[in-house]
Amino acid sequence: MRGHAGRRARVAHRHPAPAVQPGGELSIPGFELLKDDALAQLDAALERHNATLPRLQEFILPAGTRAASQAHICRTVARRAERSVVALEQHEAVRAAPRRYLNRLSDLMFVLARVLNRHRADGSVGDDVYWKSERLVNAKE
Repeated sequence: MRGHAGRRARVAHRHPAPAVQPGGELSIPGFELLKDDALAQLDAALERHNATLPRLQEFILPAGTRAASQAHICRTVARRAERSVVALEQHEAVRAAPRRYLNRLSDLMFVLARVLNRHRADGSVGDDVYWKSERLVNAKE
């Protein structure tokens, strides 16, 4: 492999992506793979991206652009993994870090879906896809 792509592939091979680290830690009892800075990085990304978004007005549907919809799918997968960790905690001693990480990862995927709906690949500007409740409809009238 040449250029940047080759370097990224070599780096990724030596340093597993943080998203797979919860599974790595959970697969080896007593092993600590997730470091404090991994959660801090997610929190920083959440804060950075959330600062660009308007306050939520209503429940958001998991829809919009293809990229935003994929982020919503990733969010649901992270939530499902988080629930599995919670269930595992009922039977085994597990560090809190994997559950916390998956929770923040899910939050980040939600925020990124909102960002992706606003800043579309074609350069246009969009918005969240809101559930059309009576409250929201009445507020616009």
